[in-house]
Amino acid sequence: MFLNKLVITLCLCMWVSQAGASETLHFVMWKPNQPELWDRIVGIFERETGVSVIREIGPHSSTAAHALVTQKLKNRDPKLDVFMMDVTWPPEFAAAGWASSLDRFFAEEQRQDFFPGAIRACTFRGKLYGIPFWTSGGLLYYRKDLLQKYGFDPPTTWEQLVRQADTIVRGERKDNPALKGYSGQFKQYEGLVCDMQEFVLSNNGRLLDYESRKSTIGLPANLQAVRFVRDRIIGKIASRGVLTYEEPESLHVFIQGHAVFLRNWPYAWAISNDPNKSRVAGLVDITVLPHFPGGQSASTLGGWQFAMSRFSTKKQLAWTFIEFMTSPRIQKILAIDASQAPARKSVYRDPEVLEKNPHFAKLSAVFENTRPRPAMPLYPLYSAILQRFYHKAISHERSPLEKLAEQADDQVRYLLQLQEEAGM
Repeated sequence: MFLNKLVITLCLCMWVSQAGASETLHFVMWKPNQPELWDRIVGIFERETGVSVIREIGPHSSTAAHALVTQKLKNRDPKLDVFMMDVTWPPEFAAAGWASSLDRFFAEEQRQDFFPGAIRACTFRGKLYGIPFWTSGGLLYYRKDLLQKYGFDPPTTWEQLVRQADTIVRGERKDNPALKGYSGQFKQYEGLVCDMQEFVLSNNGRLLDYESRKSTIGLPANLQAVRFVRDRIIGKIASRGVLTYEEPESLHVFIQGHAVFLRNWPYAWAISNDPNKSRVAGLVDITVLPHFPGGQSASTLGGWQFAMSRFSTKKQLAWTFIEFMTSPRIQKILAIDASQAPARKSVYRDPEVLEKNPHFAKLSAVFENTRPRPAMPLYPLYSAILQRFYHKAISHERSPLEKLAEQADDQVRYLLQLQEEAGM
């Protein structure tokens, strides 16, 4: 009798195990920097649920990953269940009807542990289409040894930053003639939009009036910020070479000891303080970006989110995977083992996380002030307009800012009209 029960029990266990193992989930993601860590995390999910996750690894580039995911969604691929979205994709994917609303899975109270900017970026017309996975934002890196040498606290306004940079560069000219005051991303690409948005918003400017759905590039506060970059930064405290810099080039200048200040993302912390890569390791600190008088520090939001395909036939299972991957437990693993900036605020208070990443204590304050880029279904086209405007505006000392802004506003108005006609 006992033997019969044992055989039945074993058969049931085998059936349950096989049934679970036969269930699969299709997940598309970009190429990770730490593939072995992803193997480990997905492996935990598979062991605990019995679900087999089929991962399709796309390119590391956001643009190339976008092409891969959109092609699958345009084809209404029923095998695609979960995918990762860059921070500017949610409006496009929601308006196209490709991403599923996650409101029924993710209650309002569950969102309180996430940074507000990250939640806003995942929201389109009142509905949530993504769950933040990791977050990012613009930071001000600075040479703490040089600021201390000249008796400066980290600058809180852009004017203070310029004055400090001028003083330090003049004082260090004999020993380091290559030293510049500032390094950032001013090439004509998406990074330029991120950098310039931080200047504009910290001067109480805005790029779009969401209520009237009008472009506001030419607002006086916006142009004042752009003029400051053109007249006080480009070719002044920064070399004109920054007009060709993306993140790697701007960081290289800083870690070679040739810049006092650097605007970059959180990833630059580990590189800046790695003695095998940086000549200024141990001499670097971070703070929030400066602002203009009467304004507040503004940091452009970056990061990636998990999303669910509207064409998935396994939506509950897809949500189980998303919930697992964005849980405090997994966020903590990634923070400790990959120094990945979590999207959950609570993880920044975890003693083990702070022991491994002491600078996370400062990141939390930065991410509270992150601001998403304008939510537009046709964002890539909108970004292209901004990129052309900003680069022309700051590249020439006598650039006609008002005329360039008027032209850019006209182009955005036409783009908004196209969106409206398409029902987006």
